[in-house]
Amino acid sequence: MKNVSVIIPTYNYGRYLGEAIDSALGQTLPPLEVIVVDDGSTDDTPQVLASYGDRIRVVRQKNSGVAVARNSGIAAARGDYVAFLDADDVWLPRKLELQLALFDGAVGLVHCGVEFGTKVQLPRINGDVADALLLLQPDVIHGPGSTVVVPTRVAQEIGGFDPTLPASEDWDFIYRVATRHRAAGVPEPLVRYRKHGSGRHDDITRMERGMLLAFEKAFATANPALRPRAYTRLYRILAASYLEAGDLVSFARTAIHYLLRLVS
Repeated sequence: MKNVSVIIPTYNYGRYLGEAIDSALGQTLPPLEVIVVDDGSTDDTPQVLASYGDRIRVVRQKNSGVAVARNSGIAAARGDYVAFLDADDVWLPRKLELQLALFDGAVGLVHCGVEFGTKVQLPRINGDVADALLLLQPDVIHGPGSTVVVPTRVAQEIGGFDPTLPASEDWDFIYRVATRHRAAGVPEPLVRYRKHGSGRHDDITRMERGMLLAFEKAFATANPALRPRAYTRLYRILAASYLEAGDLVSFARTAIHYLLRLVS
């Protein structure tokens, strides 16, 4: 039987953490272990963790960021597969059962659909998805911080998450997996994504900086012919995000980048 280690990184999310842990423990295919990596929390996270006793494993570290926390979880994992769950998200009960059923010798990553409030996003692109990820196509992999399951050996062979890429370390991780392995997706929403003001991706400037660094890293080896379309798509997304947030100065800056790339 396939066994999986669930890795939950958390930093000051004690108010959400119990719901995330419960959703991992309540899977129809029970995980081998649930590893919670406390990234130096200063809230009530220790008390929440203590309430679960030996039903979970806890790894504690000084505050080092989500990439380092996930890497600590990978290093501690005893399962053949690792599944990542952000501390403020929730899994539906059949998530692991449906995802692990899709792994075969050619598949190195399985993802799924996501509920964003009343909105549902489903994966529609599978197989060799590296180029689609570079082009930021909308139907590839959604919410990678909580949707992705990979063999532990795959996570180890690519070196885990890159801590130098804040706000884009999850995209970089799945892109590097996708350059070596095929992806498969469960076309059902199996994750409930919690949107709130303290979410990392609400910081658009940080996301912009992270994705530009991730693109620079990716295009060191990626097909250069994809570069113009990839950056055009990125600046279009950034401009729309800044406009929605009411940051008109940043909207104008990124919109100009987008328009210049369109005509170049």
